[in-house]
Amino acid sequence: MFDLKAIVSRFSDYFNKQPDSNISKLMRIFSDELQSLHQTVNRVGDWRDIDSAEGSALDDIGTNINQARGVATDEVYRILLKSKIARNLSDGSINTIIRVLSVALSVPQKEIKIQEKWNDPLDPEPAAIKLIELPLKRINEAGLDPLNFVRIVQKTVAAGVKVGAIELSGTFEFGDLSNSIDYSKGLGDVNNENIGGYLGAAYTPGTDNELPI
Repeated sequence: MFDLKAIVSRFSDYFNKQPDSNISKLMRIFSDELQSLHQTVNRVGDWRDIDSAEGSALDDIGTNINQARGVATDEVYRILLKSKIARNLSDGSINTIIRVLSVALSVPQKEIKIQEKWNDPLDPEPAAIKLIELPLKRINEAGLDPLNFVRIVQKTVAAGVKVGAIELSGTFEFGDLSNSIDYSKGLGDVNNENIGGYLGAAYTPGTDNELPI
């Protein structure tokens, strides 16, 4: 974009345009400074993006949308920011809740399944939902406390709607008697991250208030 030869070529032929000429040397300084400025502008633009910003740049985004950081790390704070922005546009419907969680965790919507509890054959309850499937791996990667994640879900649903048990899906499976073995779903190997699955978990809403959600 800031090619030295292209810049020098714009000058009249009156000037000496050889690479070792004074005008070329002067324009080389100009080209280098222009390139540095361009990189700075791009960096500023990147840091306005939640996925690229770090530290105080993330804090500035949080100030704009009234979302405090608390003790959250950058990775967890990104989830809080994304969920806050999405929650501001939420109408409380199940489809919207799925969209909010999808945006917050950066996962496809198809990985999130929600069930209304009024038609639960085992434990029916009006005005309540339960999340029967969520990507536990993504929550673990972000370092987000599952109890705080439950609170994010509770803040997303309509007023008066209760969030029941949340089941987080894992990938661990016991093998069968066949000869086909999937090493990615059995017991793990500390020396090879491609071997072994991870366990699922279930959580119910708690009273932990560590993060300002």
